[in-house]
Amino acid sequence: MTTLSIRSGLPTDIPAIAAIYAHAVSHGTASWELEPPGEAEMRRRFETIQAGGYPYLVAEREGEILGYAYAGAYRPRPAYRSTVENSIYIAPTAQGLGIGGLLLDELMQACTERGFRQMIAVIGDGTGASVGSRRLHERAGFRLIGVAEKVGFKHGRWLDQMLMQKELGEGDCTPPGF
Repeated sequence: MTTLSIRSGLPTDIPAIAAIYAHAVSHGTASWELEPPGEAEMRRRFETIQAGGYPYLVAEREGEILGYAYAGAYRPRPAYRSTVENSIYIAPTAQGLGIGGLLLDELMQACTERGFRQMIAVIGDGTGASVGSRRLHERAGFRLIGVAEKVGFKHGRWLDQMLMQKELGEGDCTPPGF
């Protein structure tokens, strides 16, 4: 088996990223979008994340993108500037292989290196179909900070939204450097 590499995403990765996300939107509850966005919209989102100075990573094996992860602003107000929200999506054929954990580890490291202090995971249906995402974040040291019950409706059922948090780097021991 060839080695999996985690690297910064490139514009040429957008078709694969869009396909992975389209499957998640159409078949899962990790995303609460109801219709998958096209490649142009996914490219716009990718460019916005990168222009904001946030990391956007892909997991690749033999030229195939098996998953991706990125961090973005948790909230738009300036006081939140040291807190990021993460997103991780894995191709259906690559789920359960540990790729999500590798991406999350690299993403946390990249965010720490950029000076971010807190990471929030907003997990759609963390008590149901997305239990794998909850477990992934628990293994990485995230702690549950809240559950908003029955706040989304998708695939014919009400969904809970789970919030998990992990301190990065110096956390709240010192003021942020930016």
